[in-house]
Amino acid sequence: MEEIKNLLTEKKLSDLKEVLLNYNSIDICDLLQELEIEDALIIFRLLVKDEAADVFARLDSDRQEELINSFSDRELSEIVAQLFADDAADLVEEMPSAVVKRILANTNASKRKYINELLKYPEDSAGSMMTVEYITLKVNMSVEEAFERIRKTGANKETIYTLYVLDSSRHLVGVCTVKELLLSEKDVRIKDLMETQIISVETDTDQEEVAKLFAKYDFLALPVVDKENRMVGIITIDDALDVISEEHEEDFELMGGVKPSEDTYFKMSVWQHTRNRVVWLLILMLSAMVTGTIITSYEEAFAHLPILVAFIPMLMDTGGNCGAQSSTMVIRGLATDEIELKDLLKVWFKELRIALLVGLILCIVNGLRIYLQYQDLMLAITISLTLIMTVIIAKSLGCLLPMLAKKLGVDPAIMASPMLTTIVDACSILIFFNIAVAIMHI
Repeated sequence: MEEIKNLLTEKKLSDLKEVLLNYNSIDICDLLQELEIEDALIIFRLLVKDEAADVFARLDSDRQEELINSFSDRELSEIVAQLFADDAADLVEEMPSAVVKRILANTNASKRKYINELLKYPEDSAGSMMTVEYITLKVNMSVEEAFERIRKTGANKETIYTLYVLDSSRHLVGVCTVKELLLSEKDVRIKDLMETQIISVETDTDQEEVAKLFAKYDFLALPVVDKENRMVGIITIDDALDVISEEHEEDFELMGGVKPSEDTYFKMSVWQHTRNRVVWLLILMLSAMVTGTIITSYEEAFAHLPILVAFIPMLMDTGGNCGAQSSTMVIRGLATDEIELKDLLKVWFKELRIALLVGLILCIVNGLRIYLQYQDLMLAITISLTLIMTVIIAKSLGCLLPMLAKKLGVDPAIMASPMLTTIVDACSILIFFNIAVAIMHI
């Protein structure tokens, strides 16, 4: 960074261009994010066209808008022409309307057509993720003819490794790879090489399902077809990884009781952060009143045996931690499709056995500690039984609530802590005082 800044200050642009040749496009992107817009513009204009488009597509929307506002119409036209159709569609989708008008005014007719096609698909669908730049082959082509087609059309395609075989009506009939072509004789026909057991997705397939297919089959690209199996585009691994990252971030936010947002931490204002957090905090605060009501209803037990109050934090924390463990494992299993809704009883029975073992260990350790410290057998039995029951309830809710959410079409992550902790807290207090009243006769 210091070297770059020094060269910019000294106006040694030829030296700066040489230095940039040693940088990866991702590193240049990071560099442009950190510099002032004037310096970023200078560096951007020193890049070769292909690299400039790659770097531009990786920038965040705010820096893209700043650069566009600094571009001449000719520069903007060249950049948009170099962008892949899916990146151009993302750009149009994220920019303000005034900027969009200028982008489209400097975009050729064919690129505008592709952009409009991609924008018509629902958000978070396979259609909205795909690109229309891919290589197609015909069944009766030879390997030599296939390579000739790749040479003629491959320069502007997002990937040339996976090739798609279509019939005269553009139905997807096969898939083959460049590796297979390279290892075959030049007169071999594509129909003898192609794989006909094709895994594809339709344009309205949810992006999460698309990402799961990439993770399961290790695809580099996945074909997208319409309802009649006509090829309309492909989704590449980089776009699938973006979806996986977005879904993980959304789950983390939900599990922390925060409304998911597409913006990064520093891009969001204090008010936006407050709005995303306060709703859940209000819900959890009001729901915690149930716990307070339960505690208030057992005031006589407190008065008779004040020591009971000292164990409330331990019981609530243990219950919340046990529930969080189970919900985390189940949510992960649901996300990876290891656990399905039909496995509900199987999962619950497994968690029940885990709860019994965990509860027994905690019960023995804590029971001995209480008896040695207070010399009160009934108190030790009360806390021990409460622990076992709390762990059983917590782990049962921890596995059942995420699966119930999945059944209702809600993100299972919403049932992780702190929501689960609030429910378990109320249950643990209710169990505690009922057992105390029954055993200690208070």
